Amino acid sequence: MKSIGIVSALAAEARTLGPAAPRGAGLRQLADGALLAVSGIGENAAAAAARRLVLAGTTALASFGMAGGLDPTLICGAVVLPEEVAAWDGIGLESAVSATSRQWRQRLRAALPASCIAVGGKLLTSPRPLGRAVKADAWRISRAAAVDMESAAVARVASQAGLPFIAVRVIVDTASDELPPAVIAASGGGQLRIGGLLAGLLRAPGDVGALVRLSARYRIASRVLSAVARPESASRRALVGGPAAESS
Repeated sequence: MKSIGIVSALAAEARTLGPAAPRGAGLRQLADGALLAVSGIGENAAAAAARRLVLAGTTALASFGMAGGLDPTLICGAVVLPEEVAAWDGIGLESAVSATSRQWRQRLRAALPASCIAVGGKLLTSPRPLGRAVKADAWRISRAAAVDMESAAVARVASQAGLPFIAVRVIVDTASDELPPAVIAASGGGQLRIGGLLAGLLRAPGDVGALVRLSARYRIASRVLSAVARPESASRRALVGGPAAESS
């Protein structure tokens, strides 16, 4: 049976999709047939994971996880289903702009739980985490709703393979939040290294308050991701069902 492929940067994001069995080549298979790759943070890692999914025969690709808010009106837990994703170089220039699958996106949005706040617009992918001031600049220049570090790379692989693509991102840190550098430094290979996180906080104890706020935001975003991906729900069926035939 043909299946979609899902790329999540972190194991914690992937766990919201439910149990998955090893499939080989670093992939896992969900109970409803979708293939899952936990890539680790960043575009290179995400692109490599997406290529493994393509080689495994997936018929569409999805980027699934959390994002930082750029639009100051977006609250933690808002679901971003962008019409397009773009790579962001950090100095105001966009490249590799890719459209998402309209049919797939609209079907998923219509199937979301009633409790979800959903927005469209643009999603940026940055090579590095954005601080609060840079988020404000990115919003002013691009008017993108949110930023992550993987989706543009997954979109690029999908385009090269001629496959439909969608991004599903839940806001964790809002436009007014700072993302503690220790969190990014301790994240790699799809896991959060607690030892590295503690070492980073020892070097920058001022990040502790931001980490406490981020932890609360993370719990909210994780619950929303779980609600979107809940087994047997309408939104889960829309996600793993992939796109209907695209209009020519």
